[in-house]
Amino acid sequence: MGEYNIGDALKNMISKSNLRNGVRAVQIEEVWENLMGKTIAKYTDKIKIVNQTLFISTNVGPLRNELMYQKPQIIQRVNEAFGEKVISHVVVE
Repeated sequence: MGEYNIGDALKNMISKSNLRNGVRAVQIEEVWENLMGKTIAKYTDKIKIVNQTLFISTNVGPLRNELMYQKPQIIQRVNEAFGEKVISHVVVE
């Protein structure tokens, strides 16, 4: 049996378990401002990932419209940030 450091062991365990989606959901909240900028993050009420779909909630009409047009770019940015295909759809609510 090979040696692992604790970080690698945890990553390996999470990648093979059902915890992966829950961890991604928390991570998206942490990186959202870096991905989209402070202004968009400030006016975004809630973000979550469910079954490869990113749900974005906002009460600001113009921002909602802008996010609707940016869906392909949002998918690309999120997937690049995680280094794998995490989301395939975006729903703006």
